[in-house]
Amino acid sequence: MPTQASVRDWLGMAVLVLPALLASMDLSVLFMASPWISADLQPSATQFLWIMDIYGFMMAGLLITMGSLGDRIGRRRLLLIGAAAFGAASALAAFATSAQLLIAARALLGLGGATLAPSTLSLIRGMFLDDSQRRIAVGIWTSAFIGGVSVGPIVGGLLLEHFWWGSVFLINVPVMVLLLLVAPVLIRESRDPTPGKFDLLSAVLSLMSILPVVYGIKTAAERGADWTAVAPIVIGAGFGGLFVARQLKADRPMIDIRLLRRPAFAGSIISNGAVVFAAAGMGLLAASYTQTVLDYAPFAAAVWMLPTVAGSFIGVAGASVLARTISARTLVPLGLLIAAGGFAGISLVTPSSHIGMLVAGYSALTLGVGLTATLATSLVLTTAPPEDAGAASALAETSSEFGGAVGIAVLGTVTGAVYRTSMTDHPDVAEQVSAAAADTIGGAVAVAQELPEHLATPLLQQAFTAYTEGFTVAALVGAAVLAVAAIGTGLLLRRVPAPPVPGAQEEGHRVGSAG
Repeated sequence: MPTQASVRDWLGMAVLVLPALLASMDLSVLFMASPWISADLQPSATQFLWIMDIYGFMMAGLLITMGSLGDRIGRRRLLLIGAAAFGAASALAAFATSAQLLIAARALLGLGGATLAPSTLSLIRGMFLDDSQRRIAVGIWTSAFIGGVSVGPIVGGLLLEHFWWGSVFLINVPVMVLLLLVAPVLIRESRDPTPGKFDLLSAVLSLMSILPVVYGIKTAAERGADWTAVAPIVIGAGFGGLFVARQLKADRPMIDIRLLRRPAFAGSIISNGAVVFAAAGMGLLAASYTQTVLDYAPFAAAVWMLPTVAGSFIGVAGASVLARTISARTLVPLGLLIAAGGFAGISLVTPSSHIGMLVAGYSALTLGVGLTATLATSLVLTTAPPEDAGAASALAETSSEFGGAVGIAVLGTVTGAVYRTSMTDHPDVAEQVSAAAADTIGGAVAVAQELPEHLATPLLQQAFTAYTEGFTVAALVGAAVLAVAAIGTGLLLRRVPAPPVPGAQEEGHRVGSAG
C-alpha cells in the first residue's frame, strides 16, 4: 500500500498552492489596472497588448523548458530560484516608469512564473504517493491555478481602490519571501533519477516557435497583414515544425508530442486551452469596459465581477456531480457551448446597457469555463499513460498559459482594430482626436480630461461607442472560437465512456484505454 502523506506534506502542499495561484493571477491581475496604466504610461496599442500578454507568452514558451530543467537540478531548487526571480521582477514592474520598462518587467515575471507552475505540480506529485490523496492534492492545485485567472481582477480592483496601479505587482513580494523561508523546511527535494542530458536546442526552439508568431499578430493589428507581420508568423511556424520533429526523433524528448496522437488526450488539451482563451481574453476587455465606458471605480467594478467568479465555482461543482452519470464526451462540448453562449450574450451589450447585462453574459461564460476546465484536467490525468504523467501535465499547463495569452492577444487585437477604425473614420471628432485618443480607450479618456467640455463630451461619446463596437465584435469572435472548439473536442472525445468519475481508478483505466 502506498505511503500516506504526512502532516508536513499537507502543509507543504498548502505552501505550494500560493505560487501556483499567483502565477495564474498575474495573467489577469492587470485587467483592472489597465485604464490607469494607459493614462499614466501612455503606451501605444501594441505596447499595451505586450504589457498585458507578454507574461503569458513567456510562460507558455518556457514551461516545458523549466519543467525539464527542474527534473535535472531539483524541483525545489528551481522553485526557490523562480520565487526569487518572481519577487524581484514584481518589484521592478511595480515601479516601472515607462511602457518599455513595464514590458521588460512582465517578461521577467513570465520567466519566473514558468519555474513556479511546473515545479509546484511536480513536487506535489512526488509528495503524495497514494493515488486518492494525489488526486485531492492535484485537484486543489488545479483549482488554484485556474481560479487565479478569475480572482486576479477582483484582487486588482480591491488594491486599486486604495493604492496606485503598481500595488497589483507589489503584493507578490511578501508571498515570494514567505515561500523562500518556508519551502526548504516543509518541502522535500525531488528530481528525476535518470533525467538524461538537458536539450538546450529544444529549449531554444520551443521559445522561438512562439515569440515570432506573437510579434506577427501584434504587427498585423497595428499595420495590417503586410510582409512585416506575415514573415514572423511563418518563421515561428518553421521553428515550431523543427521543435516537433526533434521531439518525435529523440529517445528522451523534452516533451512527448506523441501523446497528442491519443484523441481523448488531444481533446482535453484543446478544451483546456480554449476555456482559458475565453476567460483571460474576456477578463481584460470586461475590466476595461466597466471602468471606462460604464465609469465604475475599481472596487465597484470588482464587486460586480463577483458573480462571474461564482459562475466558475458553480461550473466546477456541477462538473463533479454531472460526471457521475454523464460522459465527458457530452459535458466538455456542452461546457464550451455554454461559454460560447455567454460570449454571444456579451455581444448584445451597448454603451447604454446596464452592467447586469454584461455580468449575466460573462457569468454564463465562466460557468462553461468551470465545467469544461474541471473535466479537461481530469481527462489529462486519466487519458495519458501513468509513466507519461509529467509530460501530460506540462502539455496541459502550456495549453492553459498559451490559451490565455492568445485570448488576450486575439480578442484585444480585434477590439483595438475596430476601435481605431471607428475613431479615425468618424467625421465629428476626427479633428480633435489626437494619436493617443485614437489608439486606446485609456488614451481617449486621458485626452478628454485636457479638453474643454464642448470638445471632451463628443470625443468620449465616440470613444465609448467605438470601444463597445470592438468589444462586441471580439465577443462574437470568442463565441465562434469556442463553438468550433466544442465541435472538435466532441469528435475527439467520442470514444470516452461514461461516466469518467474522478476518484475511481477503474474508470481512469477505461478512459485511458479509449485514447
